[in-house]
Amino acid sequence: MTENGADNRPRSQQIADDLRQAIRTGTYEPGEKLPSQRTLAMQYGAARNTVDEALGILSREGLITSQQGRGVFVREKQTLIRLGSDRYSPKYRETGLSPFLLECAKQGKRGRFDVLGIERIKPSRDVAQRLNVSASTKSVLRRENVFYADDDPVYRVTTWIPWAIAQGTGLVQPEVPHQYGIHGIFEEKGHVMTRIDDQISARMPTPEEVRHLQLPEGVPVIEVLHTSLDQDGEPYESTLFVMRADMNGLSYNVPVE
Repeated sequence: MTENGADNRPRSQQIADDLRQAIRTGTYEPGEKLPSQRTLAMQYGAARNTVDEALGILSREGLITSQQGRGVFVREKQTLIRLGSDRYSPKYRETGLSPFLLECAKQGKRGRFDVLGIERIKPSRDVAQRLNVSASTKSVLRRENVFYADDDPVYRVTTWIPWAIAQGTGLVQPEVPHQYGIHGIFEEKGHVMTRIDDQISARMPTPEEVRHLQLPEGVPVIEVLHTSLDQDGEPYESTLFVMRADMNGLSYNVPVE
């Protein structure tokens, strides 16, 4: 605003601000179709390309989504797949499901995954330090997967496991032959998860992540860098979860130490 009260911001920004406020106050509900670009242009006394610019701002913010041939809609809130502090708890063993499949089942969804690669590698210095292994030899098995809830890709997952643990086990197979997934094999090898170290951040996705996770414009990703510690306090696996922020949440209920 200028001193005389005039709004000198670009007209597209003014329209975007007005529509954003209408979405936040419920004038336009989640899933509701917005008026057409022509109607909005008439409503705001603006050119169509100015309205398109305003809608582009809201799309990049993740507030709206375009559907080919149908129009522009307020983005609906998804049922979240939650990554929580109790997801590895033994109390869920009687379900016979791995942590991800169990979380999907809670949301009425079917979980599955695609294997992108399994390879014995020379780890980065950061991975080597987290797992207490050598950075100068092929000391780590790397597993890369995309996890789906129904048909929606929700995680891009990279797991690093010391080769001394993975060698000769089902961890080198695409379909891990254990009903509790990789953690069942870890326990058979004598590594019982006693503590977790999770480092969490958020950012915009890379082009590769947009492709693998089918991310709409304006949706960021949540990064969870997880390390499992066993009964002796030793790290035995580390996993990087790259999660769609519009379909995932974090839920932690932990003691204060």
